[in-house]
Amino acid sequence: MPMFQPSKRDGVVGFDGGGDGHVIDLDTAVKDGVLGGVGGGVVTTGVGEKLDLRKMIEELDLSEVPSVFICPISLEPMQDPVTLCTGQTYESSNILKWFNLGHLTCPTTMQELWDDSITPNRTLYHLIYTWFSQKYLLMKKRSEDVQGRASELVETLKKVKGQARVQALKELHQVVAAHATARKTLIDKGGATVVSSLLGPFTSHVVGSEVIAILVNLTLDSESRTSLMQPAKISLMVDILNEGSIETKINCTRLIKMLMEEKDFRSEIISSHSLLVGLMRLVKDKRHTAGILPGLSLLRTICLHKEVRGFMVSIGAVPQLVDCLPSLDHECLELALFILDALSSLPEGISALKDCSNTIPNMVRLLMRISESCTQFALSILWSVCKHAPEECSSIALDAGLAAKLLLVIQSGCGPVLKQQSAELLKLCSLNYTDTIFISKCKLTRTIQ
Repeated sequence: MPMFQPSKRDGVVGFDGGGDGHVIDLDTAVKDGVLGGVGGGVVTTGVGEKLDLRKMIEELDLSEVPSVFICPISLEPMQDPVTLCTGQTYESSNILKWFNLGHLTCPTTMQELWDDSITPNRTLYHLIYTWFSQKYLLMKKRSEDVQGRASELVETLKKVKGQARVQALKELHQVVAAHATARKTLIDKGGATVVSSLLGPFTSHVVGSEVIAILVNLTLDSESRTSLMQPAKISLMVDILNEGSIETKINCTRLIKMLMEEKDFRSEIISSHSLLVGLMRLVKDKRHTAGILPGLSLLRTICLHKEVRGFMVSIGAVPQLVDCLPSLDHECLELALFILDALSSLPEGISALKDCSNTIPNMVRLLMRISESCTQFALSILWSVCKHAPEECSSIALDAGLAAKLLLVIQSGCGPVLKQQSAELLKLCSLNYTDTIFISKCKLTRTIQ
């Protein structure tokens, strides 16, 4: 079915989208809410200019569209509306598919059709086209305004200092956070270089916080990331991470994580006592839980660098993370367990896990509780601790109900590797007991939550 063009008529037009055949003009359609309250009249798109309805619908991607514009079959805006003899209107391609399936009824009312012809609803098309044109042109106008303002602010930043610089950064932050076109303009016009150049050893935390907030919204190229990895800039980020607001702390973690994705990233950059302490404070902050996930996410990335794991153990990360486990949601829990499992690869990490009184009870509790990956991490940590001090730790683990949990893993639908690890840990724990005593400890004497 060909796409019908907007009506060339001005003034009064017929509107039969609902089948009642009443006549209205476009101004009345606007006032009555048919066009969603956009300014009255037909949109002027320029002499000879033709906007494509499909393109407008796709680019706008609106969540709220007048219901009269929606096809009852696809629940998407109509581009070629046609009306049946029942008065119901559909997208032409959708109703033709309905007919091709052998249906001779109206999909909405389920009435049998006494006439299977379809009539192009030119008036409804005109209203749909006008409504989306208005929205589209308004979006384009705002986009151009935003791009222009972003360019102006970058030029301003090259000239001003003090409070004027802070105000320009605040406005630029708001613009790039809200508009993708502003972010693209900033990158294309070299604005990222201008903004990142404001970070340095003498940068105030107020300026630094706004700069970081802007940078985390941008897709930085390799050159920009390399520039940000200068020691003085990393040092400032770490200082701001420790002293800024919760929003600023989250932005710092996101930016540092972004820099760590660069192939030339050096692990000594993150071998900072102050950075790790700041991240642990963020993870433990129960007043501002929004920082827990980004904090753990960055710590997980840091853990991939073996050279830094010793620093993490030395600042007491192990007992702090173990004590946080019961209060974490599932996503954060997997990250924390990954970190603890990585730290258990170090002798000092295993010792720290063994010395923490909550390690074994928390790990046993997590077996078969959240996900298979959580069970795997918990099992790996238990194996490291029990192997390190079999007599002491095996007894504590069995008293915490480990045997019953391991038998549950072995009998479950978990993978073969996990079952094998469970069997080996069960065997390790049995070495210090007679068969009778060990069997008694394997009985399900507790309710496994």
